[in-house]
Formats: sequence, C-alpha cells, structure tokens
Amino acid sequence: MTKVKKSNAATNTNEEDQVERTAKLPSRLIYEVIRRDGEEELDRTMKALLFSGVAAGLLISASLLGEAILVAHLPESSGSFLIENLGYSLGFLLVIVGRLQLFTENTITTVLPLAADPVPAMFAKVARLWLSVLAANVVGATCAALFLTQSGVVEGAVFQEIVNISEHATGFTGTEAFLKAIPAGVLVAAIVWMLPSAQDSKFALIVAFTWLIAAGDFLHIVAGTVEVATMVIVGGLSFVDALFRFFLPVLAGNIVGGTLVFTLLAWAQVKEEVIQ
Repeated sequence: MTKVKKSNAATNTNEEDQVERTAKLPSRLIYEVIRRDGEEELDRTMKALLFSGVAAGLLISASLLGEAILVAHLPESSGSFLIENLGYSLGFLLVIVGRLQLFTENTITTVLPLAADPVPAMFAKVARLWLSVLAANVVGATCAALFLTQSGVVEGAVFQEIVNISEHATGFTGTEAFLKAIPAGVLVAAIVWMLPSAQDSKFALIVAFTWLIAAGDFLHIVAGTVEVATMVIVGGLSFVDALFRFFLPVLAGNIVGGTLVFTLLAWAQVKEEVIQ
C-alpha cells in the first residue's frame, strides 16, 4: 500500500509539473519578465548599447536584401507578393533572436519599468537608452545601405529590386508614413510581449508578425532607415525629404504604436496585480 501511495504521489507531482509547463503564462508574469529585461537594458553601459545598436542596424538590412532576392527570382504571379514578404523577416530574426538593441523593442521593454516607477531618474535613463540606441541603429543601417549600393557586391536584378523596394517604402507623404508606422510599432511591441510565453514557437512568432508588417505595407523606423538611406545614396530622395517625409513621421508613428497604444494598454491590464 505504501508503494502505491508513493507511486500515486509521484504521478501527481509529474502531472502537476506538466500542467505548470503547458499552462498559459499569466499577464503579470509576462510583465515581470519584460520589466526585468528592461531594467537590465537601462543599466547597460553606453559602450555596450552603442555596439549592440550598430550591429542591429547593420543586420536589419537582411530584411531589404532578403525581400529583394525573393522578388528578383520568384516568377510573377498573384501569390508571389505573399512569399516575397517573408524575406522581410530575416533581419528581424537576426536582431531579435540575437538579442541586439533595436529601437522599437525598447518602446515596450524600457517603458514598463518607467510606468512602474515614473520618477525623473527613470525618465533620464529611458531617454539615454532611446537616444543612444536610435542613433546607433541609424549609423548601422546607413552603413549597410552604403555597402549594398556602393560595394558592387549586389548587382543586376537584386540591386534593382533593392532600389525599387526602397523607392516604394519612401514614396508616401509624411502623414501616410506616420499612420503606416503605428501598426508596425504595435506589432513589434506585441512580439516582445508574446516572446516569454512563446517557448518553442519563437521563430514562427517573429516570422509571422514581421511578415505582416511587410505584407501590410507598414513602416518600421530601423528597417526603413536602410531603405531611406538607399534612396538618398542613389539620388532618388533629398536629405530634407528623407528626414521630414519619412524618418521623423515613421519614428513618431512607431513610438505611438509601440508605447502609447500597446505598452500602456499592457501596463493597464496588469497594474492592479503588480502594485500592492
């Protein structure tokens, strides 16, 4: 009888462990994971932030390159558009899985600690991180655009598609660019929010949501910087238009979508649970 009881106890323990592993992660725990990540990022040295940000800006160019390769080599058909946009996910996979500093991720990771402790010192930390990461992302993305357009490594149809995709992405008015950037900010923040509970499906999660950004014709400030820098370099866009018709409106839209829409709503749903 004793052995049976022990066996049953062991079985119950195993079942309990399995339930805990497969149960949905509560919102307050997701919040806590992201908040702690945000606090770690806020405490990183400026040197670490800058190197990580430049690397993210460089690697995000894989989105433009991947999409251009698919467009150049896929046969024209009504469904090719859906496949081509999978190339856009490549840069985000490199950056997010590689845990590099991407500005739009910080519209949620660093804002949650700020929402929990809105003191001047925390505002200063967030401003420091946002400005340094954004600047580093822009430097990396611009260097990537210079390499893609000036090195001669990318030629022929793929090079032409890089220009075509960049021309399309930067061809909106400032108002259109701002509005198209809001959903992209929401979707990137949603990726960050869902990653802690994604477990073995992180790859699929990143691909699905970044594909939606491309397929929906939405605009992302860092990936878009590769495109706008490309157009400035090849002479298809003036610096003033690049700044005021694309960069600043897209930056504002991503912040509105990632912070004001998604992050503050996410904070609102867990606020009463985490503040006792």
